[in-house]
Amino acid sequence: MRAEHPERVTEVVLVAVTTGSRREVDWITEGVGTVFPEAWSRFTADVPAGVRPVEHHARLLRSSDPAVRDAAADSWDTWESTHVSLDPAWRPGQLHTDPRDRRNFATLVTHYWANDCFLGPDEVLRRAGELAGIPGVLVHGRRDVSGPVITPWLLHRAWPGSRLEVVEDEGHGGPTEVAIAQRAIDGFADGSGVHGERRRDA
Repeated sequence: MRAEHPERVTEVVLVAVTTGSRREVDWITEGVGTVFPEAWSRFTADVPAGVRPVEHHARLLRSSDPAVRDAAADSWDTWESTHVSLDPAWRPGQLHTDPRDRRNFATLVTHYWANDCFLGPDEVLRRAGELAGIPGVLVHGRRDVSGPVITPWLLHRAWPGSRLEVVEDEGHGGPTEVAIAQRAIDGFADGSGVHGERRRDA
């Protein structure tokens, strides 16, 4: 979300908002283990002491051995499916049923997260003021334990002209959040977009 070329952006609509900070990555791969200790114990069983779980999985997913890559992708997918499970729309099972999708997703996510998304510390929040004049809508579920609502709230506070919509009974990108995002896009298209802060009990 770099603001290098603000003249090329008219509006921004984001759903399930994250900023890629080290703090957020450590929460989703370590901190949230306090909510799901059994699953976290399995997820980190082979992680060496002093190594971040995300860096461990990123290394395994670059292995020359396909079996090692597949096992790491399966482990990552199981953890992802666990920490999104508080969403009322969640269904038990794999998050990505296709093995290739599972490997691709895990490889991309761990590569970026292990490298702090190639951003400086809290860079998105620090530079959010540069988005002043570009209206934005941030849509987030209150029950998104993977990415707590503190992140979009802080971004909203730092971004003049943004609007935060919190859906009280959804988690990570539920149908109401998607519908709100669609309406926001339509509103920007027809010129009726508005600013502010809202709660949604869908």
